[in-house]
Amino acid sequence: MNLKTIEEKVKQINKSTHFEYSLSSPREKEILTKTVKLNEEVGELCNDILSILRLQRKAKLERFDRRNIYQEFADVLITLVQLAIAANVDLERAVVDKLNTISQRLEKEKSKK
Repeated sequence: MNLKTIEEKVKQINKSTHFEYSLSSPREKEILTKTVKLNEEVGELCNDILSILRLQRKAKLERFDRRNIYQEFADVLITLVQLAIAANVDLERAVVDKLNTISQRLEKEKSKK
């Protein structure tokens, strides 16, 4: 199968699965933008983790500064907080609720043993 054939098949799939996106408000655009930015920052963190594990190509390893990973963790956290603000999510409540859910699950698993 060549690339043109793949493109045509994907176009056919798109026709049957396509739905209209309508980002009508600035808030919706901000949420989308922050979501994409969060993925970018996570990708940069992943690159640094790969470098720490020496799993990057040589050229990247030669430029890698281990201290940069602190900045990448901070970038992910800051962007996540920005996204939560844009989406009106109370992060403190979300984390507390999730930690409680995890604790309850672990207790149930522990009691089954």
